[in-house]
Amino acid sequence: MSDPAPSFRVGLTVWLVGLAVYVLAVFHRSSLAVAGLEATERFGISASQLATFTMLQLLVYAAMQVPVGLLVDRFGSRSVLLTGALLLSAAQAAFALAESYPVALVARFFVGLGDAMTFICVLRILAVWFPPRRIPIFTQLTGTVGQLGAIGAAVPMTWALGSVGWTRAYLVTASFGVVLAAVGAVLLRDAPASRNLRGTPLSPAAARASLAASWSHPGTRLGFWIHFCTQSSATTLSLLWGYPFFVRGEGRSSAEAGLLLTLIVVSVVVAGPVLGWFVARHPWHRSSMVLGIVGAIAATWTVVLAWPGPAPFALLVVLALVVGVGGPGSVIGFDVGRTSNPAERLASATGIINVAGFVASLLLVVAIGLVLDWRTPGSSTDYQPAAFRWAMSVQYAVWALGLVQVLRYRRRARRVIDRVALEAGATG
Repeated sequence: MSDPAPSFRVGLTVWLVGLAVYVLAVFHRSSLAVAGLEATERFGISASQLATFTMLQLLVYAAMQVPVGLLVDRFGSRSVLLTGALLLSAAQAAFALAESYPVALVARFFVGLGDAMTFICVLRILAVWFPPRRIPIFTQLTGTVGQLGAIGAAVPMTWALGSVGWTRAYLVTASFGVVLAAVGAVLLRDAPASRNLRGTPLSPAAARASLAASWSHPGTRLGFWIHFCTQSSATTLSLLWGYPFFVRGEGRSSAEAGLLLTLIVVSVVVAGPVLGWFVARHPWHRSSMVLGIVGAIAATWTVVLAWPGPAPFALLVVLALVVGVGGPGSVIGFDVGRTSNPAERLASATGIINVAGFVASLLLVVAIGLVLDWRTPGSSTDYQPAAFRWAMSVQYAVWALGLVQVLRYRRRARRVIDRVALEAGATG
């Protein structure tokens, strides 16, 4: 018998390179979170216009998930991932040099496009290179380690903006993608026997049929709504509104706000492997875990928003830690989708599920900006704590819709599983 260890070692190397590109994508995605106030001054924009940066980025990301899934199934993860890395670098360089709001918007459009080409590719690498029993753990590790990019955006980026300025800070970060693309061109492989693995060409009709088959399975829809209601709060805080909320809404210093944003990521890093272990050991309780996570997030936000005056720093620490669990909680949706679809539909089904959380985040980012402008007199950007309490309360609508749908589709998914088990028993 041949020793499978060398193949696993090569697979581990491929995964680590893909993971590095994903970390960089998360960094670029999150880099505006600590630069929101600087962006309002640089481009002379309002809260709604500031939210448009993140709205556009998330809209492109969400809109591209299904097309990217089809591209990965057709052209392989290596080609799509390398293209994404180069797009991210070019877009971030353009954002560094932008001096007008329209040019900056175009740059964030391409940040979202490059970002969309990373995570699905890494999950496809796991499905090809790793045995099924290890995939839940490595899926969570992918999401967990990827959040190191958000740490880089929270603390080092804050320092860089204050020390070397907007243009130099963003140009330096743009160069990282070129380096990773060069490394990936050498080390990335789609499969043990092929550097570039190409799938069967799909006609538009065949692509629609494949997507329809994925979406028709209640397990895919369950994964979609799990992703929808778990990650949106953490994403909204990390990408844009966390820093203004902690500084203007809760009266914290820039250093304290940066620490709280970092704690969200720390929570992701710690909770990810724990949830991955639990999912691998208790796959029949995945949706129950999600219900508990979302309930805890909503309860903690309720305490913070109901607190008379600024919440104590300790309570904000608890909020950051609890909200952070929603990140790895959303990855449970991918595991549900993986066990509900055949291998040839895996990337496209993952793309469908990955749309959900970013659509929810997009809705929240826009709604929070609109409510802040509504509750703030005139055209001022001096947002008051009361305005933030109104704005952050829109999250309850997202949680309510998501939880109702999770309860709905987990019943349908269980009925499908029971029917398949009965049919297998009858023919066995």
